[in-house]
Amino acid sequence: MNILRYVLLSGLVLVGLHTRAQEFNCQVSVIAPQVATAQPRVFQSMEVAIKEFFQNRRFTNLNYAPSERIDINILLTISSQPAPDRFEGTLQVIYVRPIYGTDYNSPVLDLVDNNVQFNFLENTQIEFAPERFLNNLSSLLGFYAYFVLGLDADSYSPLGGTDFYNLAQQVVNNAQSTSEPGWKAFEDQRNRYWLLDNQVQAVFRPFRDLLYNYHREGFDIMTEDAAAARRVIAAQLDKLKTVHQAKPASLNLQVFFNAKYNELVELFKQGDPQEKAKVFNTLQILDPGHISQYQGIMRGS
Repeated sequence: MNILRYVLLSGLVLVGLHTRAQEFNCQVSVIAPQVATAQPRVFQSMEVAIKEFFQNRRFTNLNYAPSERIDINILLTISSQPAPDRFEGTLQVIYVRPIYGTDYNSPVLDLVDNNVQFNFLENTQIEFAPERFLNNLSSLLGFYAYFVLGLDADSYSPLGGTDFYNLAQQVVNNAQSTSEPGWKAFEDQRNRYWLLDNQVQAVFRPFRDLLYNYHREGFDIMTEDAAAARRVIAAQLDKLKTVHQAKPASLNLQVFFNAKYNELVELFKQGDPQEKAKVFNTLQILDPGHISQYQGIMRGS
């Protein structure tokens, strides 16, 4: 794993080449447990098309060795099929980051998008043009490709994901004319528009700083000095209080802690009593939805 792959992010340009030398290692599952008339072939075709979308396309001009590709898991759950080529459901996106010097993958993103509606024809490729809106499925997948690239880059270089978030913003802007949900500010506070808008707002700067310090200055040195790594991570969590005060219950923090809460329990239950108490109090404020799990920090189990 090349931990310096995002040191040189300047000069990033967008490319749309269909080639094997790309950024993602993607696992895809498409299920339709509630669709009584479902034809398995169309969902198998959809699964293949989504995987090829991520694995046969380059989203950047960066060169990734096979061992450097970003691991993501996509679960598309189809809840209804209003027409033979029309589908509605939810999309779960999971991204994990490898930790230097170990075989451990740290979860960074575990998100469920409930606003998924699109058209798809069996045995067709998913075409994507980041400079314009072609269809909702390709824009949906392209958005999450750039967003995950941004998260990954932020975790290796301070604010390293900015160019990727700008590309995701282009996808959002191009989708403003569609009637399909998830792209507009006025719809709700938990959609793609706000996920990206929050990420690039100045008030969320401590969160983006945390993405770097938590992973690069924390977990990546864990095998060298676990106590020092915990101190770095605890300090970064404490700084998130300003984000919570400005944007309580923000989608971005909820998504982050949905991915991290088990990891945080395992990490800090090894700390001393003072450190445990301080981190537990911080997490009670930032992520009250997982307070029962965080009590494991205090119990040490």
